[in-house]
Amino acid sequence: MGTAERREVLGSGVVTPLVTQGDVKSVSTGRDMDAGGIEPITAPAEQLRAPVSPGAQSPYRQLWVEETARRRRLPDPVRTAAVRAVIVIAVTLIQAMVAFLSAVAGSWLAFPTLLSSVASTVVATWAALDVWVTRQVWNQRNGVVSTPSSTARALRRERRKERRQARATARTQERIRRQGGGSGRLSHL
Repeated sequence: MGTAERREVLGSGVVTPLVTQGDVKSVSTGRDMDAGGIEPITAPAEQLRAPVSPGAQSPYRQLWVEETARRRRLPDPVRTAAVRAVIVIAVTLIQAMVAFLSAVAGSWLAFPTLLSSVASTVVATWAALDVWVTRQVWNQRNGVVSTPSSTARALRRERRKERRQARATARTQERIRRQGGGSGRLSHL
């Protein structure tokens, strides 16, 4: 257990190992636990049934532990396109299933649903491509792609240049104001 300490819990004669944050690994992920401080691993039954005072720390582990996301959230336009694509694809699959079942049953609905499924397949393909195109455009505009040909890099360069020019203009105006250039005098004598 490394640098673990031991302590008696509530005078019951039960010795509970205490583990510091660096010693404990999460059972599910194998990573170090996020909760700080010292955490008891076991506790006697009396302690589990005893009421916990408001200031005391609970002997239980938390039921819900927030973990940081492994991947960042998709940008809003890309997420919107992805949701739209999923809905369109789901409707297309339902239409294809209805067309198939009505064809098997020999219903008059088979031909119209077949035509609408073909049209929906075209729309679903467009929706899936729209997600890819939207993602590429967002990456280009917001600088995620850092290749030399990235449009975002040129835009950042232009913004930096404009900020530098604005700062230089402000410094010049401040210098002129400090020197009394705006007082109406033609010379400094």
